[in-house]
Amino acid sequence: MTTIAAWMTCCGMHKKSCSVGARFFAFAAVAVPLAAQQMTVIKPQESYAVLANPGIGFTTFQRFNGDLLNPGTDWTEGMPIDYQPMAKSLVRPDYPLSSIAYLRIYWRFVEPARNEYQWEIIDKALVTARQHNQTLMLRIAPYGTDEASDVPAWYRQETGEVLLKDRPKADWASTTAKWMVDPEKPAYAKEFGGFIRKLAERYDGNPDLEAVDLSIVGAWGESAGSNLLTETTRRQLVDSYMESFRQTPLLAQPSDAKTSAYTLSKAGNNGSNPVTLGPAVGWRADCLGDMGGFSPTYNMMTDVYPKAVIEFGLKDIWRTAPVSMEACWVMQHWKDKGWDLQYIMDQAIKWHVSSFNAKSSAVPPEWWPQVNQWLNRMGYRFVLRRFAFTSVIDATRELNYKSWWENKGDAPVYRHYRVALRLSGKNKEVILPLDGDPRQWMPGDNLMDGAVYLPQYFSDGTYQIAVALVDPVTLMPKIQLADQGTAQDGWYPLGSTDLQTSEHH
Repeated sequence: MTTIAAWMTCCGMHKKSCSVGARFFAFAAVAVPLAAQQMTVIKPQESYAVLANPGIGFTTFQRFNGDLLNPGTDWTEGMPIDYQPMAKSLVRPDYPLSSIAYLRIYWRFVEPARNEYQWEIIDKALVTARQHNQTLMLRIAPYGTDEASDVPAWYRQETGEVLLKDRPKADWASTTAKWMVDPEKPAYAKEFGGFIRKLAERYDGNPDLEAVDLSIVGAWGESAGSNLLTETTRRQLVDSYMESFRQTPLLAQPSDAKTSAYTLSKAGNNGSNPVTLGPAVGWRADCLGDMGGFSPTYNMMTDVYPKAVIEFGLKDIWRTAPVSMEACWVMQHWKDKGWDLQYIMDQAIKWHVSSFNAKSSAVPPEWWPQVNQWLNRMGYRFVLRRFAFTSVIDATRELNYKSWWENKGDAPVYRHYRVALRLSGKNKEVILPLDGDPRQWMPGDNLMDGAVYLPQYFSDGTYQIAVALVDPVTLMPKIQLADQGTAQDGWYPLGSTDLQTSEHH
């Protein structure tokens, strides 16, 4: 009984949620008293199916679920989307079903004239993503590497900078070659930073917007050369994001120590005051998989990312904000080069990746078994292991519950969802959100215990109980559980409970 008392003192009889740690020992100790309290215990069987849950997995790129893929090893980016007719099926045999559509577009297309914005480009992408059961991940890149992806023409007229026709092509040996314009000219931070503030003014907090890349300089918005910025320019550019996006998550490049440090100093990753700091900031890497494509002696997977994650203070970012990655080239290129897929996937899991942009390029057929295993580790994956609830509810109308959930993924869920119980019977139904926050469910075991109360209009009788992870506003199931027997509507049936408020029972 000492163990049970310790459990009750630590968690309380109706504690919102308990982390495992030392308290898991007590969970087993209360198994006997549960029976005495007339508790029904359910132990679901795990499912190993691939689940296309919100905010995780492969992303489509300049495309949406069901669209035709890029041919061969080519891909498109930065230009307005060439929309395809809605496919009869959103599921493709050569690419995973995706919960995120990623749009990367150059600044010139969204602000073709100074202070005149083509918001319909983003509006249409948001609507189309929703129609395809996706949210939109967005990057506005300041420029690319050629005339077609240059900064807006009006910007060059304002600054007098001329695009050199024989300028060196962007390459990994030349940082400044990736600068289409001089970011130290006052106009750059003023105009591009001002555009980002307008972007946030319109879209921050949009429920269909998954995340926005914090893109400040360099070809394709990858921040090459950010280490060369003056502190004043660096702060102006970073602030344009951090001071204007207050709700939508931001994803920063692991570009250099100074930019990472300043960005994180303005972020809310440590639960600091959201009035003075912005949202939690995650990170994204645009060259996952490079095992020697640029140099036989130097590559991103062994020489850049492992060092940057630690030295730039990104090692624990995944606890509060997502990590997203993008294929260097495409997966077929990896296979053609003979690169080790398992090693690449293992490193991404080690860095707690939640989403991966495979550039809407087909998965090599032979790699599907490994890719499916990767998808089952990428981001969160919730398995309900045990749920106990009151078998007979008396006049207090109190239904007690004790639950054990395992997160078999490599990261938590970052959006706000609720665990809820649905009670139905006698032509009545109610959905009761439970206390506790699934965003706190780190990989491994998690406990959530508490109590809810049946409405007064529920008369005595038997009621069916089901559990689900739901949208906090609509209370509709949003996250599929990795448990066999989950209904198509997202609810997992737990059995029944009897409401007996009369003393004559």
